[in-house]
Amino acid sequence: MRAGVGRVKRPCEPDDVVKCLDTLYRRRRIDLVHARILRIWGERQAAPSPGFASERGDWRLWREALERLEWLLRVKGIVA
Repeated sequence: MRAGVGRVKRPCEPDDVVKCLDTLYRRRRIDLVHARILRIWGERQAAPSPGFASERGDWRLWREALERLEWLLRVKGIVA
């Protein structure tokens, strides 16, 4: 497949998101446990559900990380 044919234009590169996560970590806005939860559930391509007791703790950390990441992505113009 030729480059660009049939592909959706990305608003950013995956490295941009990783850099934002690194910034949040260095500023102590997220911990390694937040990054771990994002990785685990990202690999599953699903979000944890607060409806399942076994996922409730992951869901809380997931929401905290995404709320903090969303703010930084908005500031950088990556999301609207």
